[in-house]
Amino acid sequence: MLGLDEAGRGSVLGPLVVGGFLVGDAQVEEVRRAGARDSKLLTPQGRERVYRNLAQVGERHSITISPAEVDVAVRRGELNLLEARAFARLIRRTAPAEAYVDACDPVAARFGRVVSRLAGDISVVRAAHHADRDNPIVGAASVVAKVRRDRAIGRLSRTLGLEIGSGYPSDPRTIAVVRATLGGAHPDAPWIRHSWRTAERLKPPHRIVPLEVFGR
Repeated sequence: MLGLDEAGRGSVLGPLVVGGFLVGDAQVEEVRRAGARDSKLLTPQGRERVYRNLAQVGERHSITISPAEVDVAVRRGELNLLEARAFARLIRRTAPAEAYVDACDPVAARFGRVVSRLAGDISVVRAAHHADRDNPIVGAASVVAKVRRDRAIGRLSRTLGLEIGSGYPSDPRTIAVVRATLGGAHPDAPWIRHSWRTAERLKPPHRIVPLEVFGR
């Protein structure tokens, strides 16, 4: 069985990470004992501990989607499709008998059908809302996605030499970095999701140059 979930969908900064956790039918109870659950209910230290535990139970998989790829999908109105394609890639990679998906579409069954079709109908796909909370295998995938995204954010922070926070619009540290970046020397920074309304709002107004200047 394969659990599938994502981390970073709503972030204005950094990648979107889709996580998968593959495990045999007989190991479901072991997944629970490893502490798998919705990653949002765990502390960063707790997520790292569960992440390590999961390596002894099944296979951890992920796909990292760049801010630029997210921007293209958002401008086309295809963010759900982008996520569905990533889920499908992990299904094709692991070929489980069943795949359990945390659905981002308001109609969970519709999202499941899209994922199944994109994966080539090689697995039974069961999509549900709050699957990361209700299904330990999807909870495990949630932990994989969140840990790998947190690590990506950490690497980006070290590369930039800045404390960038969580990457979400609710984080004042993130907002400060986005505002300074867009108004400074890197207005086209590839680590920012420029399609987000938050980024649009934080962009400095264009300076108006009088037409007379061009005649001098």
